[in-house]
Amino acid sequence: MSSPHRVPIYSANPPEKLVKRHHTTRYYVHRVQESLTTRISKLVCSIFLSLLLILGIITFILWLSLRPHRPRVHIHNFSVPGLSQENGFENAQISFNVTLRNANEHIGMYYDAMDGSVFYRDQKIGSKLLLASLYQQPKTTTIITDVLSGATLTVTSQRWMEFLNDRAAGSVTFRLDLASTIRFKVSTWTSKRHRMHASCPVSVGADGSILPLSKDKRCPVYFT
Repeated sequence: MSSPHRVPIYSANPPEKLVKRHHTTRYYVHRVQESLTTRISKLVCSIFLSLLLILGIITFILWLSLRPHRPRVHIHNFSVPGLSQENGFENAQISFNVTLRNANEHIGMYYDAMDGSVFYRDQKIGSKLLLASLYQQPKTTTIITDVLSGATLTVTSQRWMEFLNDRAAGSVTFRLDLASTIRFKVSTWTSKRHRMHASCPVSVGADGSILPLSKDKRCPVYFT
């Protein structure tokens, strides 16, 4: 018995891999345009990011070079001449010498009126106007020397006895405070006003002269 004759069956939809695709010229032109647009966009982005990076580096360098530094205040001398005398309060006076340094390379400083105050045990015992106004050039130092006495220094006999008790223990500690309003000046630009305070703890010995541990000491400076 003969086997039946098998007739091959052809699919109406041949496999996709056997189909040869034909694209029009317009398709290839569109692909080329898309490729060029993508490359141009990447190039523009790269240039923009590079310029942004360079600008950021330049800004950072300028900020480092022009960043305002706080004034540097050092106390060099502080004395209470009558401290060696029991009744020295009758002619009590306090003299001091401090330096004000503008350490900036390219930045000037305007100071409005500067006040100086002396504290003992956190209580003010004297104050005085030290400067009416001042413009300080970059890299310059200003010397401030003054004396508190009479109406600018309030020391009673009771307060003087407290001084003497501390003197007997080895030293008397005071605090000299400087306060002013300052502005920074770069070329023609001037900053807003900043309230500056400098706090200078200082100790004097039995003779009323500044002790070595306080001499030429840098005073903390802060803004409010």
